[in-house]
Amino acid sequence: MLNSAENSLWNRDLAPTSAEQRTWDWINISALWVGMAVSVPAYLLASGLIQQGMTWWQAVVTVLLGNVIVMIPMMLNGHAGTKYGVPFPVLLRASFGTVGAKLPALLRGLVACGWFGIQTWVGGFAIYQIINGMTDNVFVGTVIPFIDIDLTQLICFFIFWLLQLIFIVKGTESIRWLETLAAPFLLLSALALLAWAYIQADGFGDMLARPSAFVPGGEREGEFWLVFWPSLTAMVGFWATMTLNIPDFTRYARSQRDQFLGQGIGLPIPMAMLALISVLVTSATVIIFGEAIWDPVVIAGRLGGTGVIIGLIALTIATLTTNLAANVVAPANGFSSLAPKYISFRWGGYITAGIGIAIMPWKLLESAGSYLFTWLIGYSSLLGPIAGIMIVDYFFIRRCELDTDALYNETGKYVYTKGWNMNAVAALLMGVVPNLPGFLHTIDVLTNVPDFFINLYHYAWFVGAFLAGSGYYLLMRFNSGNR
Repeated sequence: MLNSAENSLWNRDLAPTSAEQRTWDWINISALWVGMAVSVPAYLLASGLIQQGMTWWQAVVTVLLGNVIVMIPMMLNGHAGTKYGVPFPVLLRASFGTVGAKLPALLRGLVACGWFGIQTWVGGFAIYQIINGMTDNVFVGTVIPFIDIDLTQLICFFIFWLLQLIFIVKGTESIRWLETLAAPFLLLSALALLAWAYIQADGFGDMLARPSAFVPGGEREGEFWLVFWPSLTAMVGFWATMTLNIPDFTRYARSQRDQFLGQGIGLPIPMAMLALISVLVTSATVIIFGEAIWDPVVIAGRLGGTGVIIGLIALTIATLTTNLAANVVAPANGFSSLAPKYISFRWGGYITAGIGIAIMPWKLLESAGSYLFTWLIGYSSLLGPIAGIMIVDYFFIRRCELDTDALYNETGKYVYTKGWNMNAVAALLMGVVPNLPGFLHTIDVLTNVPDFFINLYHYAWFVGAFLAGSGYYLLMRFNSGNR
């Protein structure tokens, strides 16, 4: 029996969803995306682009375009989840093999751990800012050496971390409930922040009239495209994680129509709306507070009175919905797939939460440059190739036809060579290696890197996905018996 206790590829959390479990309609899936999109890191995307020299409308269009592009692989990979009811780590077995699938699942899981840490820091920092805003900075303390934050910040970080464990214990269905309930509240909160800014500033200020830094005579004259392309890659990279593990959610969809419509409505529109609100509110803060404040956590801390409490609730819910859906489900399933007999979804979530602490995520958000061009592009160069291989395997090699039982069979067709499809491993290297010099240059490990590789790195996700996908197709066609 495939679901026997002796099967090392199966556990209850990784099993295909039953008809009774497929209850998510397009509203649930749209709500899922609203819950993930309306978040502090997403709010900060536009600010990072403007700090790089773009005008407000250039920043908003870049965010919108990036999310329209990333929606395509999102829908494509979501198709298999809906059709077969299998999660991301199991779907990987078709292309990488029953053992080889653990490698990309682990890579995706580790990136999610980084994001889990970042979002947990954001949620904890919201609590920190607001309690200090209510007490005239009584809880601001001395920075702890090496850790680089004070004791109260660390305590707030752990409070928010513990809050998320409740939902990890309760599982995926509790996350769906939270996302659906929170989505309208998050949209209303974003619009309420916009209304507050407009009323307080008697308009949105003059930031909207500021020219870009790329115009003649500007600080970065003639450099628009040098900033635009890596920025677009960063926007795609923002959701590069979800392009892989979207089957973890679409496996619960009632139909392909629900997953396509839900994602088409729920992803690009809220992201672009949030970018616009970010720009408008920040422009208004110049008048209200005398300085441009991009971080909504800082704004919430300055509201005063009941506004502080409302701000805390909104930011906490926004961060919870994003973190639980985007950064817990994938690594929990991924870690579970490493040893299904011993690691459940719940224990996979505990591992994720532990690594999220160890990386000290506040250091990843020290500057817009490190956030956009080191973190986002860096991991997109790793995940883009995996997305390319998965899409090519499912649509062009398998023609959307999978043997579900074989995905859980230790002697089935997806075992390949001792559990590894070396074609997929070779294709993964084809996609990753060309971007490696540019990444090492970005993090100052290599200094003398040819301009070709530096420029290539600006398109890391696209380059990796194309090279790995096309390489995988050719290798699988050449080794026609290895399917």
